[in-house]
Amino acid sequence: MNTYCITDVGKRREMNQDYVFASDQPVGNLPNLLVVADGMGGHNAGDLASRYTVETMLDYLEHTKEERPIPLLSGAIHTANDRVAEKASSDRSLQGMGTTVVAATIKDEYLYVANVGDSRLYLIEEGIEQITRDHSLVEEMIRIGELRREDARSHPDRNVITRAVGVHSPVKIDFFDVRLEPGDKILLCSDGLTTMLEDYEILRIVRKSGSLKEAAERLVNEANKNGGKDNISVILAEF
Repeated sequence: MNTYCITDVGKRREMNQDYVFASDQPVGNLPNLLVVADGMGGHNAGDLASRYTVETMLDYLEHTKEERPIPLLSGAIHTANDRVAEKASSDRSLQGMGTTVVAATIKDEYLYVANVGDSRLYLIEEGIEQITRDHSLVEEMIRIGELRREDARSHPDRNVITRAVGVHSPVKIDFFDVRLEPGDKILLCSDGLTTMLEDYEILRIVRKSGSLKEAAERLVNEANKNGGKDNISVILAEF
């Protein structure tokens, strides 16, 4: 598996509250690991929540004996949820902090995914398919027929998420598994990318790029050209 990751503050924010981690080498009993976390909270709280969540996940994975991918991802996120909540309750300036998490690993031709919030994972083959489901207010409105999907990107409540790590205990996590074919590409990203680019634009950029590095950098550049209203994080991997 080849990987490349990049994170950018964007054009409107003063601080980057996203945190990314990508390793094609084993992390504990996982053969590889990809994680994007998009923090929320006050000036420092969102940055701390995303970084602390990923660091806690890595520590958990390095010290557990579990070998199955989904229980490993689940345990790591549940542990991070509890630790972030504890830290927030111990410091008034950190109250209300939390983060999205989308995490993935590939084992024996299968992609295993865990998701909380509205950061996304896509599978890119001939086309592009969103594997994760957003935990957001606008996604709920689309589901019950109150909002058209084409109007969601401009909706004033598009940044309101309904699930986050560090906010409620226990945290609700969605899990997915997908069989991969050689040449499949995997994209993990924060909503700073997907609010600036349509899926078809993401697909076009990835397919026309000569490498994962070129594709990731072009995605960030195009998101910034379109306004860069939020932090932008991208992880690309090729199976």
